[in-house]
Amino acid sequence: MEQPKNNFKIVSEKKARMILPNAITLIGICIGLTSIKFALDGKFALAVIAILFAGLMDGLDGRIARLIKGTSKMGKELDSLGDVISFGVAPAFIMYFWNLQYFEKLGWFVCLIFVVCVALRLARFNINSEEQSSWKDNFFEGIPSPAGGVLVLMPLVLSFSGFGETFLTINYDFLVPINFVIVSIFMISTFPTYSFKRIVIPRAMTKFLLFGMVLLFGALLVYTFKFLLVCIFLYIFFNTSKLFSL
Repeated sequence: MEQPKNNFKIVSEKKARMILPNAITLIGICIGLTSIKFALDGKFALAVIAILFAGLMDGLDGRIARLIKGTSKMGKELDSLGDVISFGVAPAFIMYFWNLQYFEKLGWFVCLIFVVCVALRLARFNINSEEQSSWKDNFFEGIPSPAGGVLVLMPLVLSFSGFGETFLTINYDFLVPINFVIVSIFMISTFPTYSFKRIVIPRAMTKFLLFGMVLLFGALLVYTFKFLLVCIFLYIFFNTSKLFSL
């Protein structure tokens, strides 16, 4: 006699698909918090690298969720919480321990402004993401939080790259707070920035894309801060050129 199939499951298939992207988001949060620990220990280079890895996790969780059809409201809210921590709180603490602490109350005030702007930017993004798709899907309104988190670290990256001391004499006491304020303003602005989410790569170009990715990661491993600084300047250039074309 044929035995009945056992349909007992610990979790439903839908919830099982939600586990992986949410786990990646939580890993990103842990990496973001770890960057604060590195900053407390004075290991600022490792703190910046940790933020980069948190950004990688942030880029993977949503894409994997859509790929395996594991998107959920919980994942969306968890992703926003992770962005506040990894690209708001963590970069603010890193720069505070590196430079802004010497400004005492003013330095802490600048950090508060940045974190509040990150939270406001994410709240607006969550509201706008529920609207119907349009041409705006190719752009963000304002600088996205991961990009903002890296941009406020730009003076620190510039310091580690060696360019600041080789070609210029830079006053970091002036550059750091000004950079914080400018990035904060652009994050809550409606200035369009490229999202790069809907770039379609032809199948014939796939091998060149993979080769290019290998070159990029190789350059990032060998010339970490120099390459990161070049990427920051390219990001600023492409988006400011968009501003002047409006």
